[in-house]
Amino acid sequence: MANGSRRQGRELALKAIYALQKKDTVDPQALMRLFWDNFRFQGGPLGEVEEDGGELPPVQARLFTEELVQGIIGHLETIDSIIAKYAKNWSLERMAKVDLALLRLAAYELLFRQETPIGVIINEAVELGKRFGTKETAAFLNGILDKIGKNERNGAPVASGH
Repeated sequence: MANGSRRQGRELALKAIYALQKKDTVDPQALMRLFWDNFRFQGGPLGEVEEDGGELPPVQARLFTEELVQGIIGHLETIDSIIAKYAKNWSLERMAKVDLALLRLAAYELLFRQETPIGVIINEAVELGKRFGTKETAAFLNGILDKIGKNERNGAPVASGH
């Protein structure tokens, strides 16, 4: 899969999981149907929301988005407990919603998609954080994700089908 498709998939996954701030049970397939049915995106790597129709992102980006969202939802409890472990003095409830969504996205990849290098995952999260977060987001993400990558990656289970 091309790097542009992965980057676009991560951004779209961020947009989809941004709404998942509660630990309510969510059907990932239903969430993605709703997401694709209600949002259309401009062409290009960043997939800005198009107000007047627009088009769906390329198939590869959509498939990667769905894989990420399904994985995050399926492993949310584990992901949140790992984030909480390394987010000293920060409860998940106190975190900015964008920061939490980015942490969930990157932590999922660190823990369950071990074929992707740690540096790539952290860099992608930091870049998304610079775009969608505050000026403190990048440093906040980098610190927590670096610890997760160093301390949890080797012992984490390998993804099976996610």
